[in-house]
Amino acid sequence: MSKPNYSGTYHMVEQDNMDSYLAALDINFALRKIVCLLKPTKEITHDPATGAMKIRTLTTFKNFNMDFTIGKEFTEDLGPVDGRSCQTTVSWEGDKLVCVQRGEKEGRGWTHWLEGDKLHLEMRVQGVVAKQVFKKDGTN
Repeated sequence: MSKPNYSGTYHMVEQDNMDSYLAALDINFALRKIVCLLKPTKEITHDPATGAMKIRTLTTFKNFNMDFTIGKEFTEDLGPVDGRSCQTTVSWEGDKLVCVQRGEKEGRGWTHWLEGDKLHLEMRVQGVVAKQVFKKDGTN
């Protein structure tokens, strides 16, 4: 069975528990408040044939780029997020993309999945879970 193509531009429409997630990453209070007010856009380029993926998270405050190949471990620079780096692997679990980030923080990672025109993101660190939902451009 072929995997879904995540390519597209998505705008955040829902967010839950972000402040607690950022606190678990040791992000200071003022920065957490700013981040929680942001409405990021995700631009995803995905080649299902090769597994190459680029995820651009764009905000009015700071942008974050992640380029990887599904199933291949790489060193991820999380400097724009929390000043850390980690060993990251993104793999398929069914139709979901599951990211494991090995580094200073235990249980860190995320899961992306599609439901219709919605892109779901669940972020995890040290037992804390935050969720975001994005709506694809060009959909009502």
